[in-house]
Amino acid sequence: MSRWKRFLEPSLRPVYQTVMRQARGLTLGVRVAVFDRDGRILLIEHSYTPGWHFPGGGVEKGETVEEAVARELVEEAGVILAGRPRLISMHSNGGNFRGDHVLLYRVDEWEMATATSRGEILRVDWFHPHDLPQAATRGTRARLAEMLDGGPPDLFW
Repeated sequence: MSRWKRFLEPSLRPVYQTVMRQARGLTLGVRVAVFDRDGRILLIEHSYTPGWHFPGGGVEKGETVEEAVARELVEEAGVILAGRPRLISMHSNGGNFRGDHVLLYRVDEWEMATATSRGEILRVDWFHPHDLPQAATRGTRARLAEMLDGGPPDLFW
């Protein structure tokens, strides 16, 4: 099933984006850097697009960004917030989807549960920030470096 999603996703993405653009002038998403007590970062691999990413997704109509953070973490990784997430940076994601913006949050206080998403996520794993998997995306690597090495955040994801 996941191979079909990856095969079809590039063809279906323009249709999805056109529909979303008609429904909304701008789109907003969240990504979340979740750290464990050993300093490892939580990354996920989707069934429909290659690479390792921070968990996250779109902010739904009527939902706050913090509600989106909490929902996406439970859905994709089985992580329940035990404190408020901390906003790290804001980015334009226009290179991937015109008009899209991404807010990056950091979470250090959380509890594990069972992920509620079925079929969307292939793998969830923890990695040392300086030993990421080869397939970690450019955006994931860049945001992590900015966060940990103190560089200024790039305005673009």
